Amino acid sequence: MKTSQCINGKRVAMFQGSFDPFTRGHESIVRRALPLFDEIVVAVVSNIAKKPFMSLDNRLEFIKQVFKDEPRVRVVASDGLTVDVAREVGATCLLRGVRMIQDFENEMHMAEINRRLGGIETVLLYTLPEFSHISSTIVRELYNYHQDASEYLPEGAPLSLLGK
Repeated sequence: MKTSQCINGKRVAMFQGSFDPFTRGHESIVRRALPLFDEIVVAVVSNIAKKPFMSLDNRLEFIKQVFKDEPRVRVVASDGLTVDVAREVGATCLLRGVRMIQDFENEMHMAEINRRLGGIETVLLYTLPEFSHISSTIVRELYNYHQDASEYLPEGAPLSLLGK
């Protein structure tokens, strides 16, 4: 299968995840990738294997509000195989963030599968050190124990959308 090239035509990257919730680490990956691409599609997956902290609609709106002043970021719901969703949204690359070595190993395997299945390359960005300890799981845990987790969420994010 022919591999897509990120440098030909419009450079569209898809950043896919459950984003439950979308953190400062996620935001950093998108903002740092903007100079590399013409458009970034944030594809929000409804993970049926997990009990969601935020509804899909709230996650979509939350991320849209974070990037309301950035027309090159598009937020969509994602349902299906990654390579199929990437094709639907016109992505030429997948964008992924890596926090630690375990993330790298997992992402390396997924990148190879996506390249073989859909001919799409994956671009990995390392998380900035100041965000490497942040995860959606940590944010959910803090909220479950009624702790303030706002420092881990994007500045100006609509906190009223957290939870169901």
